[in-house]
Amino acid sequence: MEFFFKPRGIAVVGATPGQGKGGHVIINNLTRGYTGEIYPVNPRYETIEGFRCYPSLLDVPDPVDLAIVFISARLVPAIIDACATREIPGVMIQSAGFSETGNQGKAIQDEVKRIADRSGIRLWGPNCMGLVDAPSRFIFSTVTPTIWDTHLVPGGVSLIVQSGMLSGAFLIDILSHGTMGVNKVCSIGNKMDVNENDLIEYLIQDSATKAIGCYLESFADGRRFIDLCRRSPKPIVVLNGGKTAKGAQAAMSHTASLSGNGAVIAGALAQVGVFQARAFYQLMDFCRTLSMYPKINPESRNRIAILTYSGGAGIVQTDIMDGYGLVPAQLSDSTIERLRSVFPEWMPPSNPVDLWPGAILNGPKKAFGTAMQAVAADPNVDAVFVHCFVGGFDLEPDLAFLSQVARQADKPFVCWISGEREQVTSFQREAEQLSVPVFRELLRGVECLSILLSPDKSQAAKSSKLAMPSAAIKISDTLSTLLESENGDLDEFISKQILSEAGIPVVEEQLVSTFEETKAAALHFGFPVVVKGLMKAASHKTEFGLVHLGINSPAGIEESFDRLQAAMNGKGKVLVQRQVNGKIEMMAGFIRDPQFGSCIMCGLGGILAEAVNDTVFGVAPITFSESLAMIDRLKSQKLLNGFRGFAPVDREAFARILVRLSELGHCHPRIQEIDINPLVIDNGSPVAVDGLIVLAD
Repeated sequence: MEFFFKPRGIAVVGATPGQGKGGHVIINNLTRGYTGEIYPVNPRYETIEGFRCYPSLLDVPDPVDLAIVFISARLVPAIIDACATREIPGVMIQSAGFSETGNQGKAIQDEVKRIADRSGIRLWGPNCMGLVDAPSRFIFSTVTPTIWDTHLVPGGVSLIVQSGMLSGAFLIDILSHGTMGVNKVCSIGNKMDVNENDLIEYLIQDSATKAIGCYLESFADGRRFIDLCRRSPKPIVVLNGGKTAKGAQAAMSHTASLSGNGAVIAGALAQVGVFQARAFYQLMDFCRTLSMYPKINPESRNRIAILTYSGGAGIVQTDIMDGYGLVPAQLSDSTIERLRSVFPEWMPPSNPVDLWPGAILNGPKKAFGTAMQAVAADPNVDAVFVHCFVGGFDLEPDLAFLSQVARQADKPFVCWISGEREQVTSFQREAEQLSVPVFRELLRGVECLSILLSPDKSQAAKSSKLAMPSAAIKISDTLSTLLESENGDLDEFISKQILSEAGIPVVEEQLVSTFEETKAAALHFGFPVVVKGLMKAASHKTEFGLVHLGINSPAGIEESFDRLQAAMNGKGKVLVQRQVNGKIEMMAGFIRDPQFGSCIMCGLGGILAEAVNDTVFGVAPITFSESLAMIDRLKSQKLLNGFRGFAPVDREAFARILVRLSELGHCHPRIQEIDINPLVIDNGSPVAVDGLIVLAD
């Protein structure tokens, strides 16, 4: 990948002297920052911007490591052929007209890829804006040259953006305000070859990159992406576009249908500690904050000291923090005593620390500086949030001093800034230079502070999840043969036999053929019992009237048996189960996702499964700790913890089920889906009372 980022020479195919045209913009941007050789290629011109213009790539002299292509799509295959002849290792195709336009464009893109694969050329794009490297001042892009006039500030954030124009327009927006720096911005478009995984792997090794942000509409190789994120020592933030589009629909499967709304992506990212953004500015603010504090003391918790000039603002922040798991720190007696030195006698210090009277009495620099020294030294404080106002009132603190004190104490420090426009901009630029995250909106500041202190995103937490589980799954020869030979839906009885052999607790049950056998099984289990009819093409038995609950007598058994036989025309099987009367119903499942491969799911089950839609997904195989973390991400925590007399769910038992389910599906590639619903919580322990395994056709 180095030839994309540090080429010795660049050939620009489609270069032109025409002002404002893409081929001219690329040349213009190169001349203002790139220090290597520049070779315009266009048979119509002899020189462009003082450079000799070559009629073809075959005429370009050495060294040339990169070709930037901005010509009609139909001409690109011949150019890639020429690159192969010249042994140019990298090609960046910035022109459009490929797979994004339909079948004809896709055919051209496929041809380009075939040529490149044959010759070993790496392709970046097409339909992209290329690369901006702020520290090196390399702009290999058609982004407007006004970028040079908009404070191209180097920073620790590197971006990978699938969109073309969005990356250029958004880059101009954030740079023109001069309040955020960037390192590398990579627009990768259609991703015909170079994709987010190649770039993440490169940026992990790039010492100037402190945090990585991605806007992605698809994942080229979901499992490789997850592996890279799991092992990355740097924070990664993802904004996923298009996650609400319906995925492939698998008929009558809770697990598959619940995965079609982006839940698999969200679960996969959460599993490996990736921060998820929901909008563009949030993506940038998350990245900016994490780049300034890429490593947080693993002992840090959620206790915040708030230094404010307004009691009302302190109250509002406290309210906001409650929704993000943050709390006002309980300041120590020694901290309170130090704060008294800048407080009027009539006002006792507390947290939030209202410094308005102290600033009037002592001046803002002394009041804020003393308060910062006090709270930063307090072992009960994990981070400091300071409210600042500039212009109009004499309230501006010494930002450099506050930053120094916080850094020395190893405490994250963020600011909320308000005031007059020009002074605010100046404050933001100073904060950027000092690596202090500053926000114009109080809520966003709290949100970003919460991700800094998120315990499951720390590198220590990620490292504990690297080892894969060693759950031994041993299926009998008979059932293993069945898994290899059958197709489609397995019936409930066989499905649960397999689940049981995989170590998943299942309800006691017996397959019967006659009324006498049914009655004997019911007496053996003891009333009440459940009687079910098993019939092909009726995986969801309730919809066909094939599930009879709460049978309490031999007479009820006879009536139920007769009704089931009539419903199945005497062609089905009958299953008798001990009735499990747990009050909480969960579910667990396994699917094969087109982007991430084998995945598992857990959630609230039973009749509420689709109505409530409280589900979490993870990529298999999954560790025990990751399974516990999945359960912790469910929204129904009060229910799981024992709501209104319900027995709390045995989370470790539930996690073991998820690990074994993960191994079962992952180790048997013909299994397409597993649906355990409901998984009834019986005195705290989960028991599978229904199950479905779907095999590949």
